[in-house]
Amino acid sequence: MQEQRIRLPELRKRVCSAEHAALWIEDGMTIGMSGFTRAGDAKVVPLAIAERAKTEHLKISLMTGASLGNDVDKTLTEAGAMSRRMPFQSDPTLRAAINRGEVMYVDQHLSETVEQLRTRQINAIDVAIIEAIAITETGAIIPTTSVGNSASFAILADQVIVEINLTQSLELEGLHDIFIPKHRPRREPVPIMSVSDRIGSTAISIPPEKIVAIVITQKSDSASTILPPDHDTAKIASHLVNFFKDEVRDGRLTNSLMPLQAGIGTIANAVMSGFIDSPFEHLTMYSEVLQDSTFDLFDAGKLDFASGSSITLSSQKSREVFNNIGKYKDRLILRPQEISNHPEVIRRLGLITINTALEADIYGNINSTHVLGTHMMNGIGGSGDFARNAYLSVFATKSIAKDGKISSIVPMVTHVDHTEHDVDIIVTEIGLADLRGLAPRERAQKIIQHCVAEPYKQMLFDYLAEAELRGGHTPHVLEKAYAWHTRYRETGTMSEVAGTLKAVA
Repeated sequence: MQEQRIRLPELRKRVCSAEHAALWIEDGMTIGMSGFTRAGDAKVVPLAIAERAKTEHLKISLMTGASLGNDVDKTLTEAGAMSRRMPFQSDPTLRAAINRGEVMYVDQHLSETVEQLRTRQINAIDVAIIEAIAITETGAIIPTTSVGNSASFAILADQVIVEINLTQSLELEGLHDIFIPKHRPRREPVPIMSVSDRIGSTAISIPPEKIVAIVITQKSDSASTILPPDHDTAKIASHLVNFFKDEVRDGRLTNSLMPLQAGIGTIANAVMSGFIDSPFEHLTMYSEVLQDSTFDLFDAGKLDFASGSSITLSSQKSREVFNNIGKYKDRLILRPQEISNHPEVIRRLGLITINTALEADIYGNINSTHVLGTHMMNGIGGSGDFARNAYLSVFATKSIAKDGKISSIVPMVTHVDHTEHDVDIIVTEIGLADLRGLAPRERAQKIIQHCVAEPYKQMLFDYLAEAELRGGHTPHVLEKAYAWHTRYRETGTMSEVAGTLKAVA
């Protein structure tokens, strides 16, 4: 088994326990770990670091690709080992520590982290901890179910610890496409002209002497937490499908649309699933995370090719896919996230991007990260990379939350992640607002009319009427702009009408 998984003989003597490998980590270090949305994350060395932190002063700054599985963020936080975290997380325990100010969290566009590392704008990586299926004859690392930032972490780190995961099939070899951009200002274009283009190598090439420890593991990726489509998400998908039908009818799209990108989560996954029963075919995907819907579309004969940075699946779908990975392998690529999210490629390919909003305001500004403007939820992730450069930028949300006590469409968002300039379409279960070519006052009318549930629809029309009397290119009543949020904080509902509210689909 070692011969297959560790093909450079001199490295086999570096196999050790997770506890021994964790001794390479020192207080104050910056650690780069593999992992992108619960896929391909280091699983046992981080827990050994947490155990050390329980009995000695050991704090680290942690960089990853995106969120981690296997309770790694939770365990490190509870052990007091985490001082700084970037660029994305989704763990409730870590989130609470961030919002208490105990962990310094840097919320970044996912395409930017390694760019800043490469030019030494942020602290250098001391040790990289990378999950792999194997190490090649030259000492190159073959990743598992994600690439994320792993390649650049391994290249830029002083030392590398490799976790070889025996639960991950060697059939994954050849799935990855590792391409590292050159340094600015004489960087060449990223030569991706279609979703299926391969431009790099299948493994992460580093000097083998940098690998100081190899740990053998048998822990699986954490399963995705997405929920099945429901009535509201099905309505959102239906509105989008009908919109794309009109775009095809009017000659702006063909029946294969443009390459699709979908954010992580229940709503985005459900929207993508809606394409299964649509008239569209020969679809392609250029995205970050390949979710259950990606493989449902493959199986339905709708999707021809998918490029991403990780594969994150539910338990059942994971068994179906990874037990038959050969069925999909020639139609998949996993890339570094700075390439999956690269603005140049997104703009060139003309992506249709579908991401999720926590809240939107009447002019189309999007808050995707902060509750009541102050408390971090997860992070911006890659949505900004995609929205700013898309052919069509779509944001989806249910019109209400908390049984109608919260409207997802408000007079003014309490935190802006995506300005109105980067938002083409807003869609809820109520309807779809096409904002292209509209001035702010026109955008407001369309969003309120098509996307908002009662009684919030009338409340927003009343707000807009009062704001327009005051004038301005983007009219507001400043002393009332956040009244809905303060009302919710004080009374438990944004509505001026007492009682539980339900959207009318």
